[in-house]
Amino acid sequence: MCSAIFRFFVFSWVILPGVLMAQANSSEREDEDSTITYPATYFEQFSPVSVNDMLNQIPGIERVLQADPGSRSPGRDQNTRGLGANSPILIDGKRLAGKANEASSQLDRIAAEEVDYIEIIRGTSSDLDVQNAGQMVNIVLKQAQSRSSLSFEAGARHFKDGNVDPEGSLSLTGQRGKLNYMVSASTRSGYQLDDSFELSLHPGLNFNEIVEFERERDQTNSSINSNLSYDFSQRDRFALNALYAESDPPSVLLRRITDFNSLAPSIRYEREIVPSTSANWELGGDYQHSFDGGSKYKFLFIVNERETDTTRERFAFTHLGDAENKNLFLNNSSRYQEKIIRTSYTFNLAQEQGVEVGIEAAQTTQDSALRLGLSLPGTTSPDVGGLRPVAVPNAFSTVEELRYEGFVVHNWRLNSRMSLESSLVAEFSEIEQTGDINNKRDFNFLKPKFDFRFDISNTFQMSLSAEKTVSQLSFADFSAATNNNDEDQDTIAGNPEIEQEQWWRYTMNLDYRLPNDAGVLSSRVFYWDVEGAIGRIDISRSATELASTNGNVGNGFVLGLSLDASIRLGMIGLPQALLTAGLLVRDTAIDDPLIAMERKVVPNDRGNVRLGFRHDMPGQGLNYGFSYNDGIDGNRPLYDIDNVLFIGSSSDFTVFVEKSGFAGFTYRFEAVNVLDHESKRERRRYDGYLRDGVLSEIERFSTTSGVKLVLKIRGTF
Repeated sequence: MCSAIFRFFVFSWVILPGVLMAQANSSEREDEDSTITYPATYFEQFSPVSVNDMLNQIPGIERVLQADPGSRSPGRDQNTRGLGANSPILIDGKRLAGKANEASSQLDRIAAEEVDYIEIIRGTSSDLDVQNAGQMVNIVLKQAQSRSSLSFEAGARHFKDGNVDPEGSLSLTGQRGKLNYMVSASTRSGYQLDDSFELSLHPGLNFNEIVEFERERDQTNSSINSNLSYDFSQRDRFALNALYAESDPPSVLLRRITDFNSLAPSIRYEREIVPSTSANWELGGDYQHSFDGGSKYKFLFIVNERETDTTRERFAFTHLGDAENKNLFLNNSSRYQEKIIRTSYTFNLAQEQGVEVGIEAAQTTQDSALRLGLSLPGTTSPDVGGLRPVAVPNAFSTVEELRYEGFVVHNWRLNSRMSLESSLVAEFSEIEQTGDINNKRDFNFLKPKFDFRFDISNTFQMSLSAEKTVSQLSFADFSAATNNNDEDQDTIAGNPEIEQEQWWRYTMNLDYRLPNDAGVLSSRVFYWDVEGAIGRIDISRSATELASTNGNVGNGFVLGLSLDASIRLGMIGLPQALLTAGLLVRDTAIDDPLIAMERKVVPNDRGNVRLGFRHDMPGQGLNYGFSYNDGIDGNRPLYDIDNVLFIGSSSDFTVFVEKSGFAGFTYRFEAVNVLDHESKRERRRYDGYLRDGVLSEIERFSTTSGVKLVLKIRGTF
């Protein structure tokens, strides 16, 4: 293990010789602040409409906007409950008191003409509103007694079946005296049409079945949100954020099944209707008071709720136009509520040292219900679509978590080039489950973190970090739920005894900004030591009634390397062209007793490659480019007690062209999924335990969703 880590660290340093040579040519002073500032005048030549348009001109911005670039936590639902201390985006130096309504969702809604300057913050400090997990973007808006701008986006999205869905947004941004405001409303298409082909083979590779189906999801996402802040004085500020969103994603499916197990192939059909509704709202606020001497008091609260209801009904028939027989009713409903308060006090311990102490408390509740009806003899019920109700263990459940975190953060500016941020979080939680099963458990964790940064120059930075992290349990694992990964298994059992994953994360990062804003080179090596990883565990009643659910499997590791480059092509006479490239490779392993073999740590696959190009032609008011993302195939299996699913890599190739012109508006055309990526999977089913190796069936899936064409018109008044 140690030798593997050493090889990865040595490999990551292959970029150092070139970086050091470039550093020698830099004219920047080494004692300057490592924060990079882009004034609004820098972006004027590109005629930006929104903040997102401005950010697209900054080399390496993709890496900055990720809180933990190039890596995915092994934990499930990491940071979904509570607020935490990190955020990659600040507005006027402050984080938004929101989760669904957080800062990244505002980037298309803030008009570019409202921006004074944008900062890329590469250091840590007690003056920051949050801890800096990597790098941060601070969007600073103009200050005036009265200002306002109204921006809009109108467009349409065309799908492969000829369906055209309109979409658009309207945003009002401005200031009136001490009040700053952002109000916006949007509607987006979530329409999707998938064509799927499944080939089922017997172990001898002779045909079993061919299943062809078309799934149409007619989804529209609508939302309205607002962000208001008021400066009572130079020392007191209050902000209020609100969001309401709806998504009604009903879907229909027609399945054609050809059976080859008779003398002559036979055909039958299945039709599914899946009505579904989803709505959520959120209200958040924060207050800050500044004292003499630079100390600050902050108080923040968030309240949110999300309700979902999905019903799946399946009908079988032999010929098109025949009478249909309903054979499945499956309803899954849930209501998720969260209440969070976070308060802290920040003060200077010494001239170059700052301390923040505080506490966060959160109450999270989820009510869930699962109803199953099958076409079986016996008494039927309208509650399950006129079929016979089938009892599902642990189907009705309320899970409540009360969690408290006390934290202390120490920032120490060791000298003009070195800083150390250390923190300690003490987490205390109680999780209680009531309903079909009653259970209560207490958990206590200590989570230290150390982040050392060395500014080799004002453009070249090295950072080292070590952090103890505890995952948050998915409430969906506590009670019975639908199985979206296997259509042959309607439900999966819950596990009221599941516990959190824990891991130590070690990271080394090198970041170099080329002189004259010519680009960014960065590398990151990370190693995670995972304890109590979550996977599938055996809950079978007998060797002939196999069953599994999510539970704690054992210990493992994740080892990875991420390389990113964002370079302006001035060396070939295209200074306004930006080329971006990225590579992520990972190796993971865990010994899984369910399958009696070593496997990968889900969801960490082998990695991916990324390539992008953007060329701005300010004189013509034109820009064009492309983005390409593709996963590295292999080593992404999901193991269960009697089957394994191999998931192929995802891929997307998008091209765009944008023109500023008529009526002062900007016109953008996009072609999404140009290569019409074919998503492939293979499932292998076994008689009895998978570990016994008695193969019974091979299922090979392929799905395409087609090319999407998008037209957008944007402007600001």
